[in-house]
Amino acid sequence: MREEQKGAVKNSIGRIFITALLVLIQVVWIIELFVRLNKYSTGISLVSGAIALIVVIKIYGRDMNSAMKMPWMILIMAFPVAGVGIYLLCGHSGVNIGIRKHFQGLKSELTLLLPEKEDVLQKLSAEDRQTGNMARYISHSAGYPVYGNTDLEFYPEAVDGFEAQKEALKQAKKFIFMEYHAIEDAQSFAGMKSILFEKAKEGVEVRLIYDDVGSMGFINTDFVKQMESHGIQCRIFNKIVPFVNIFMNNRDHRKITVIDGQVGFTGGYNLADEYFNITHPYGLWKDSGVRMEGDAVQSLTVMFLEMWNAIKKTDTDYAPYFPEITYTAKQTGYVQPYADNPLDDEHTGENVYMNILNSAQEYAYFITPYLLISDEMNKAFTLAARRGVDVRIITPGIPDKKFVYKATRSYYNRLVKKGVRIFEYTPGFCHAKQCVSDDKAAVVGTINLDYRSLYHHFENAAAFYHKDAVAGVKADFDHLFEECHEVTEQYRSHRSTALRVGQCILRLFAPLL
Repeated sequence: MREEQKGAVKNSIGRIFITALLVLIQVVWIIELFVRLNKYSTGISLVSGAIALIVVIKIYGRDMNSAMKMPWMILIMAFPVAGVGIYLLCGHSGVNIGIRKHFQGLKSELTLLLPEKEDVLQKLSAEDRQTGNMARYISHSAGYPVYGNTDLEFYPEAVDGFEAQKEALKQAKKFIFMEYHAIEDAQSFAGMKSILFEKAKEGVEVRLIYDDVGSMGFINTDFVKQMESHGIQCRIFNKIVPFVNIFMNNRDHRKITVIDGQVGFTGGYNLADEYFNITHPYGLWKDSGVRMEGDAVQSLTVMFLEMWNAIKKTDTDYAPYFPEITYTAKQTGYVQPYADNPLDDEHTGENVYMNILNSAQEYAYFITPYLLISDEMNKAFTLAARRGVDVRIITPGIPDKKFVYKATRSYYNRLVKKGVRIFEYTPGFCHAKQCVSDDKAAVVGTINLDYRSLYHHFENAAAFYHKDAVAGVKADFDHLFEECHEVTEQYRSHRSTALRVGQCILRLFAPLL
């Protein structure tokens, strides 16, 4: 097991430290103000207690996952004044009403550009009712159609997807869209950057989005100037500012590349050295991705344009980015890219995973860097296992965040007692987010099995049904199991009282991690 420290990187880590410090000062000051007022008189104390009770009742009545309610309710009941203050600052969804309306308006505008594919959905349903039902949920509830006429290639190693991506970028003629949670201006990105510079020089429109928090440890604000000096349009999602702001919790975790509206890439990997095992901060890094060509790329285009214009609305004519698809696919089967938006009430990422578990008859395999799941998701896993389905989950052998890793392991006992098998990837850290079921359906994308991905972040993935790539994902899992250490029996056994109490506390506050 290899482990090394990250080298010095010219980045903006100092900015996030200062920002966090200033935000903390604001939070402490506001809470202190409430506490002092509360001590001022018995009347104010009674009013604050009544307000705390009203807030708890309101939280209980919200249409949301119970696991998301409990930490706030307990915090407010234990510390009424401080709890209400923190909730109003960090947990109250009404704060983001304006931002929600902005995103909803953009999504409504852009999804109208996607073609009606009800005939494709009906064809899939006629071939296989179960996968047809999965696709129907995504199509009707999330607004992303299922496509035929799309070739899809699965890359079990991130470096292979990255190399294919660079080759595809060289062929760009009209436009390149790229959206990534993290970009590191280092060795791996250097080769891609030179291609982007050359393409921009040729007159290809190149747009790049990165998340401010995701990239903060890798680059500084000079990166934007560098890109723009070479003709590349660059935007930063949700810049960190030194003010208390609930929207700061919603990050862009998507990984999307679109080339000329006809070739697209997505998967788990960001554009940084550790993802391609150039550096090894956490042992051997496992990640994966997919390349698609054909009709389905249109959905990736919509996802990118939504985020681009959410940052700053500049596009008025989208037609140039939706060319007529002249490609004829060589493969059969179906592809369905989809996105998940934390500002709506549809938890698409979680629901897709639960649909796969609920439909599984023979097996369902998952790999995730973090395992922090709701009671509903836990029940979907365990119910499938109790039906006789071979349910397995792979988690890292070397963690990147030790506290979250402890929380991840706190979920093992509840799962293995009901028949789920847990494997840890001993060579290092598994960052891939993929699953496969019954040789029929697979998902590869950015969505972890944790509350951040399932409830707080902007995410995306590609589901595919009856494609050759489904067998590729299954083969990847079969290979991974050989490299993993199964810990099922280890976590089925008796735990000390202290350990059980500690793990209960970790699970209770996991939604806030």
